[in-house]
Amino acid sequence: MTRIAIIGGGVAGLSAGIFAQLNGFESVVLEKHHEPGGQCTGWNRQGYHIDGCIHWLVGTKEDTAINDLWKTVGALDGVEVYHPETFLTFEHDGISVPIYRDLDLLRETWTQISPADAETIGEFCDTIGQLQSFEVPADKPMDMMGLLERLRLMASMKDAGMIMKEYGKVSLKEYADNFEHPALRETLGSFLPDGYSASSVFFALATFTKGQASVPVGGSRAFSLRMAERYRTLGGRIEAGCEIAELDIDGNRAVTARAEDGRTFEADYFVAACDAHFFFEGLLGGRYPDRAFRSRFENPTDYPLASQVLVSLGYEGTMDEVPRSLSFPVESFRLLGDPIDRLTVSHFGHEPDFAPEGHTLLTCAINQFHADFDAWKTLSGDPVAYRSEKERIGRCVERAIIGRFPEMAGKLRVLDVVSPLTYERYCNAHRGAFMAFLPTVRTKGMAHTGAVKGLRNVFLSGQWLQPPGGLPVAVITGKDSIRRICKQLRRAFVDR
Repeated sequence: MTRIAIIGGGVAGLSAGIFAQLNGFESVVLEKHHEPGGQCTGWNRQGYHIDGCIHWLVGTKEDTAINDLWKTVGALDGVEVYHPETFLTFEHDGISVPIYRDLDLLRETWTQISPADAETIGEFCDTIGQLQSFEVPADKPMDMMGLLERLRLMASMKDAGMIMKEYGKVSLKEYADNFEHPALRETLGSFLPDGYSASSVFFALATFTKGQASVPVGGSRAFSLRMAERYRTLGGRIEAGCEIAELDIDGNRAVTARAEDGRTFEADYFVAACDAHFFFEGLLGGRYPDRAFRSRFENPTDYPLASQVLVSLGYEGTMDEVPRSLSFPVESFRLLGDPIDRLTVSHFGHEPDFAPEGHTLLTCAINQFHADFDAWKTLSGDPVAYRSEKERIGRCVERAIIGRFPEMAGKLRVLDVVSPLTYERYCNAHRGAFMAFLPTVRTKGMAHTGAVKGLRNVFLSGQWLQPPGGLPVAVITGKDSIRRICKQLRRAFVDR
């Protein structure tokens, strides 16, 4: 029986494992951490469960290809989905700007805020509605499609292509300047730092407003553990606590994966469902460079990687009247020297099991980029200073939240502070990145097959292969890696 070793037990690795088993292969998933899930995970602190990944899951709309895929891998099969009313509510100078799921309500509310912007608001909502026709291609990668399949795909992506042409090279800040009212201008302009493409907002909100981006109940850890259970039920094996350090190569084939603890795993094929930089520069030791990836990793200006500081807090109370995610100005404080003037706080009132009875989990994610990661890396050379800075940031966030919600004074406590280094340490995430390269106005798209030049039996899988990354790309490319192996072996691919 053909053996497949899958390096990495996140969503991409579990997807590859599930489809390996469905297609009659003998597979093993090799996971660095003590349990599978990768960055799609959560953890417990002081009686609370902290959700560490899913803000919005693309694929929650019934009877779509990506939803069917999530059900096939066990992640959404029979799972309740929570559909928040708003994507975000943004506060500016005493005005609340909700981004509603209902496009008609969004149009009406924003027009009430600024009648002078009625035409621009209408165009904004119409563009979102137009883009709702776009669906994530989840069946087969384009390079493996026949002519008719490609033509059908191109036809289905006509609206997406038009919007990319119009807004792909327009920065978000430039687009936001079309609005006269400062609250609307700041709401859109604050989504991403200056220089990022406006098209990303349209895609995100089109997906949200048509019900294709919601939240599976139970959170990220339960989500990935359902996939792991599906994999095991199919006969797959997971080796946890097994960090692979290198691949032994013989000619144009990998033959053995070697773990840090000395264990070895021989296989006929290897799927590297892990961080792309770790794969090329770590497992392969730089011997098989990939021009497309290297040019992007070496250009953080045009191809930035986002990480975050994640502050989690427990609140002795409920937040039924507060939007799920709220962005509000705060009294400025510093994070490693950078001023923080605004926070976005999300609460998990829809997950009562995440907190003691009558309590609520809150999380606050603060974006971090290239220079921020370098500063954290330097600070980590002094463990005492590193811990002290995380504690200080936690206190600053706590004070800032109380500044907005005075009734929380004495009822709020910091549970945990995660830095970009945490993602690097636990998941080998390059520079702590939780997403692939973010789209800027200078970005060139990349649709990578996962093939490695010079190696016949190794495939890269995961969110790095296609923009914008994230869990949908991970689950799709995990499946696609097994499809490519089947093609090499001239075997029909089984998709469920």
